[in-house]
Amino acid sequence: MTDTVTVALLFGGRSSEHSISCATAAGVLAAIDRDRYRVIPIGITHDGAFTVQPDDAARFALNAEKLPEVDDNGTRVLWPDSAASRELTVIEADGSRSSLGEIDIVFPILHGPWGEDGTLQGMLELVGLPYVGSGVLASALGMDKHFTKTVLQQAGIPVAPWVTVTAHEWGTDPDAVGASAEALGLPAFVKPARAGSSVGVTKITEWSDLGSAVETALREDDRVLIESMVTGREVEIAVLGGRPGQPSRASVAGEIVLSGRDFYDFAAKYLDAPGVELVCPAELSEGELAQMQQLGIRAFDAIGGEGLARVDFFLTADGFVVNEINTMPGFTPISMFPRCWQESGLGYPALIDELIQVALARAAA
Repeated sequence: MTDTVTVALLFGGRSSEHSISCATAAGVLAAIDRDRYRVIPIGITHDGAFTVQPDDAARFALNAEKLPEVDDNGTRVLWPDSAASRELTVIEADGSRSSLGEIDIVFPILHGPWGEDGTLQGMLELVGLPYVGSGVLASALGMDKHFTKTVLQQAGIPVAPWVTVTAHEWGTDPDAVGASAEALGLPAFVKPARAGSSVGVTKITEWSDLGSAVETALREDDRVLIESMVTGREVEIAVLGGRPGQPSRASVAGEIVLSGRDFYDFAAKYLDAPGVELVCPAELSEGELAQMQQLGIRAFDAIGGEGLARVDFFLTADGFVVNEINTMPGFTPISMFPRCWQESGLGYPALIDELIQVALARAAA
């Protein structure tokens, strides 16, 4: 029996993916090995307040009727004021203070800006707290689709053609933006540079729809990508970073099969909407799987990934094209990341354990 490891589980946050983060927390709370880990659930409200939340998976489970969220219960978590301590303090709603004890590792399962983009990771670095997942640079790169593509393209990894448009460019010269976009051809996708879970994404089949699509994306970010639609199978692979001195490794592949939707949108990903099927393992030849695993690891390593990621591909007639990298993929019950590892022989509780142990080993190196 090993000593109990104290894990601060961070979820919620200020982004539009707040509810998905809560649902991921529900999955982790339900599956983590309580004999090995003491969990402190810390929910971040929509306004950015750090609060102590109930250790209750059902409270944050995904529900299509009412998406889960972090309620502001009046508590406030105080982080250490230097790297000399790992003790967390809570101010209760009545103003009293108490210690939450020292934590061994932070597990930040936030999606989107102010969580998955390196900002939270920077805060944890400043106070010397070890954490699960990628560091500041890889988190920022993975969150920003423009810079992800730029880095992968430089590394010789195929990506879909795109143009990036700022809010200023759109506001001052929309005709020039339209002319640049038309070179990509139709259909095309318009998406925020820094958002996930398909929030703010629009598929367009007529250039007359470009304006409304850009405006939708600009509600999520001040930079927008316009991408050529890539025709091919949508396949994904999960990557785990190794312990110090060990290589990253990739799972079997999963596939998103659309049968009645334009694309794999928010409702299909998280609300179990019809018209999509997640197939895992995907039907690939040994050579295709090996190539996909190699490309997934190359992409992960190219951005300096650590801990975990899901790499999304299109399998076209000419081979694989990387769509994007998610450095904090969802852990909801219907998410592809844990399913790919389950089909690779690593179950959900064991996957959580591996992520924590890799992070602890990295912190101790």
